[in-house]
Amino acid sequence: MGVNLILETLLGGSETGIRPLIIAGPCSAETEEQVLKTAHQLADQGIRVFRAGIWKPRTRPDAFEGIGSPGLAWLRKVKEETGMLVTTEVANVKHVYEALKFGIDILWLGARTTANPFAVQEIADTLRGLDIPVMIKNPVNPDIDLWIGAFERLNRAGIKRLAAIHRGFSTFNKSEFRNQPQWQIPIELKRRIPNLPIITDPSHICGKREGLLEISQEAMDLNFEGLIIESHIDPDKALSDKQQQVTPGDLKILLNKLVIRTAEVKNGLLLTIGELRAEIDKLDDQIIDIFEKRMLVADEIGRYKKENNIAILQTKRWDAILNKRLEMGVEKGLSNDFITKIFSAIHEESINHQNRIMNEDIVD
Repeated sequence: MGVNLILETLLGGSETGIRPLIIAGPCSAETEEQVLKTAHQLADQGIRVFRAGIWKPRTRPDAFEGIGSPGLAWLRKVKEETGMLVTTEVANVKHVYEALKFGIDILWLGARTTANPFAVQEIADTLRGLDIPVMIKNPVNPDIDLWIGAFERLNRAGIKRLAAIHRGFSTFNKSEFRNQPQWQIPIELKRRIPNLPIITDPSHICGKREGLLEISQEAMDLNFEGLIIESHIDPDKALSDKQQQVTPGDLKILLNKLVIRTAEVKNGLLLTIGELRAEIDKLDDQIIDIFEKRMLVADEIGRYKKENNIAILQTKRWDAILNKRLEMGVEKGLSNDFITKIFSAIHEESINHQNRIMNEDIVD
């Protein structure tokens, strides 16, 4: 089944040209008036899916943890008055039963839930035999297998209308983002499961209004299928995540600025891109050959260290290598982050080679 068809069935319709799917609404349902006003303004823009948190898994117990089940009646009223589909997060079996009772169209699993296989399995078992779309946010930590495992559990329970929500990954390091996007992880998810729609959540990646357009555009440039953006009629008075929410009007401005590029290479451009890709393949082959030669040298160094009883890790040498390569990278227009990752991986592989040589005579 193609991605567009999956998106169409996810929405319960048969429209074509659906990309990008836009899901919008407040972080939290706070009052009936707030929910309905926001929904009507979004519906007037043609947005088809309304999101609102009913139960909020907050880090601290004194934070606003959602209005709870009474808010589900407000979402049902959104459906009745606007014709929009509605979606909310469920974190346990009770949430699932309550959401189904009020006719919620699409469920989503949050990052904390995805990180807990027991919780995911309980939800999967509860949904077994039902035909309801489920979106799964990436786990808090950058573990793609844990993310895929959640899809497998739902799929084995018979849930076929699935989509991924890329909301970024937590980090202890200081960053311009609330959650690091780490684009390589959803890209790898797309490689492993090509027909799985990926919906990026720029609100939770940025943690603030600034940067929403940049992250949204990058998601579109990567050919992801949609965006889920938090929108509130009065963001500055929001009870949760006020810094990352925008008004429906500001959301319209943002979406109008997006450039949606074609997903397929047209015939007239195919030859040029094919030639460039062939050149990249040739360079990649050369890189692999160079890596092989470098590891052969690392093996020789490992044998010398073994013969002379020298420790594998030489910190000063490694520091000198990295600093020199960083300087060269700047001259070549390469980022420090890229150079650090590449040469850290090379250094780790060299240590693995030398460690194997140093210990090849040891018998358990």
